Amino acid sequence: MTIYTTAAASRGEVEHDPLLSAVRDGVTVYDLGRPLFAGMPQSPNHPAYTHTLPRRHGDRVRPDGGSAANDMLVMGTHVGTHIDALAHVSQDGRLYGGADADEACVGGLYPDHGVHTVAPMVCRGVLLDVPATLGADSCEPGYEITPADLDATVRRQGTEVGAGDVVLIRSGWGRRFTDPDRAVYIGGESGVPGVGEAGARWLAGRGVRAAGADTIAFECLAPGQGHSVLPAHRVLLVESGVYIIEAMALDEPARDGVHEFTFVLSPLPLFGATGSPVRPLALVGRRPSAGDAEEGGRRG
Repeated sequence: MTIYTTAAASRGEVEHDPLLSAVRDGVTVYDLGRPLFAGMPQSPNHPAYTHTLPRRHGDRVRPDGGSAANDMLVMGTHVGTHIDALAHVSQDGRLYGGADADEACVGGLYPDHGVHTVAPMVCRGVLLDVPATLGADSCEPGYEITPADLDATVRRQGTEVGAGDVVLIRSGWGRRFTDPDRAVYIGGESGVPGVGEAGARWLAGRGVRAAGADTIAFECLAPGQGHSVLPAHRVLLVESGVYIIEAMALDEPARDGVHEFTFVLSPLPLFGATGSPVRPLALVGRRPSAGDAEEGGRRG
């Protein structure tokens, strides 16, 4: 993951947009998305990421000596860091709002539940660092993060969860994403930590807009069970209309003690698709330093 920091700009003109003013004061940007590369760990349920160059430099050279290269990508929409649309999961033949899953699919597309209906998100984000609350570097394989764990993390951090927030739950499992054995992150034999049905209801009950995690699925995956049952997906997507973001990079903001921030995410407008790759960002404003206070006093 990459962290970007914008420098404060000169204030030669009067600012009229408070948001632009905050950006010009300097913003730290935490990139919460994973790099996309062939062979990265992913759920075996989805088409893998592949990349090729149909045209390379020199394949065609213009009269002035210029040349260009271009790309072709083939991948599933639930590979790498991605968001699940409400079309992604059904229960007993029904999507969110009680829509018939078969009838909702029109010509191979979901016009009412597809990812194109997910509005861009610029809202409050909360990172719940569960391992820090448990006194560990990472949750154990297959550990179910309970409502009690979430309550304790909220109290420890002082970050209440409110309606419209995006809540990101760090389990510590994300560091396994770069393991040379990609099966480690998938956790088929070991299991993967995460919220179960009770944790999902805790989130839905607080009216969150979306929930994300650093794991391959926003679920507690039992050892050897894989994706055989997905109760958190059912509660959030089907019953509550809460979007899910998976395979996030959350270690850097947790390391820096960043638990509250402006969250930014915009899915690709893939009409009728069940999900989209995303590159979510956590933005933290520049905090005034002692030097800033002294300078302000001199200006006054």
